[in-house]
Amino acid sequence: MLLTRPTRPHPAPRFLRRPKAALLASAVTVCLVAAGAPAEPLGVGDRIFPELGNPGYDVAAYDLAFNYSGANDKPLKAVTTIDARLTSSLRRINLDFAHGTVESVEVDGRKAAFAGAGEDLVVTPDHALPLGSVTRITVRHTSDPRPADDQDGGWVQTTDGLAMANQADAAHLVFPCNDHPSDKAMFTFHVTAPNGYTAVANGLPTGTVKNGGSTTWSYRSQHPMATELAQVSIGHSAVVHRAGPHGLPLRDVVPAADKKELEPWLAKTPDQISWMESKIGPYPFETYGVLMAQASTGFELETQTLSLFEKDIFTEPAYPKWYIESVMVHELSHQWFGDSVSPRTWSDVWLNEGHATWYEALYAEEKGDHPLKDRMKAAYGASDRWRAAGGPPAKPKPPAPGQKIGIFRPNIYDGAALVLFALREEIGKAAFERLEKVWVQENRDTSVGTADFVRLASAIGGRDLTGFFQDWLYGEKTPPMPGHPDWKQVPPPAPAGPAKKS
Repeated sequence: MLLTRPTRPHPAPRFLRRPKAALLASAVTVCLVAAGAPAEPLGVGDRIFPELGNPGYDVAAYDLAFNYSGANDKPLKAVTTIDARLTSSLRRINLDFAHGTVESVEVDGRKAAFAGAGEDLVVTPDHALPLGSVTRITVRHTSDPRPADDQDGGWVQTTDGLAMANQADAAHLVFPCNDHPSDKAMFTFHVTAPNGYTAVANGLPTGTVKNGGSTTWSYRSQHPMATELAQVSIGHSAVVHRAGPHGLPLRDVVPAADKKELEPWLAKTPDQISWMESKIGPYPFETYGVLMAQASTGFELETQTLSLFEKDIFTEPAYPKWYIESVMVHELSHQWFGDSVSPRTWSDVWLNEGHATWYEALYAEEKGDHPLKDRMKAAYGASDRWRAAGGPPAKPKPPAPGQKIGIFRPNIYDGAALVLFALREEIGKAAFERLEKVWVQENRDTSVGTADFVRLASAIGGRDLTGFFQDWLYGEKTPPMPGHPDWKQVPPPAPAGPAKKS
């Protein structure tokens, strides 16, 4: 995720997010209350978001069906089907869901009771589910595209339809799920919209079916995906196809009326993928593309195989070419770092944003003559202030209540990229570059944590780097930069004094 609305074009300010409404306060509307003890919300105990995710099962696959009427002020009719394996014996199943009306729930084809509890939908089947069993949960519900009080994320209203922005952990504003990046699953999408609209989702198309005045578009992912990375675009869109490196199918989604104007930017993706592959190895998914939405979000987002961008970033003349391309590479880098290799907890998000910022800056150095060293020296000067405000890179401070996107602070963008720069200085360029390639190859399609990165870096670096990472990732103060003893912290500018009277 990346902010793209600085006051003036500059490579550094994007880590700050525009203040938005608080998140996830509304409860699920239910039509049937479970009998017995009151339903309670659960979570997997994430340090940042302890109530998100749910214990006791592992989702294998989601099948999501949405029916869009063409009106953004009306809820979509939806059916979510979840196939899951039980990792504990359960009498109840908690799902994350917080912005829709549940009409019915079935477990293995039999009606189940359900109730809302906080941001959870609590399902009580008519029989206990034993450890190791495989179960199918079918929820018929609405999915509301209208923003609610104290909520942010989920559906994004565009001028001609909808898109999704589910980070951080806002997918449960759209569909019932186990909304934590540690539980990745396969996804299938079926999106029905009036004729004249185009629907696109993660993965590859599996067919379209016309039925009178509407069309149903279907897509399926070929790799597991975290819920925060789900993407569905519905609009008066053109889908532009081209071949990428090694014949990789690329498809971009743009407003149909702006296709010609945006084509020069779309044509840059194949070379950007080739550049990334030269740094860290083969692209990890079945397709890629950019979704240019006519919406004001304040950020770009690495939704898997189809990165979300505000269209205006490509048409705003104040942004220089090198800057826009580096933003495109930031989101492309996330396909490796964050999407293919996902964080096990939200405290590990520095692995996503630090790496994406690293390759964004490296691209700007090689293609735009903006030295990486200069950017890292500037980051070093501000690092202590960032740590004080947002916490160390691998121990970010929790966001303010209702402000989940508040975790996206400078400490996990340039502050985390600074850790990677220090690591390269510590173990040498050759070892660092090998580490990057091995990291994405060995952990493809998994969720991993900071400790895994430390272990691999130590193995490839040829020595125990636990102490090095402890200081750089968890210290309240920024350690000395290896090889650069002259780098110092820069105090913030002094506040302006009172104006003198004439």
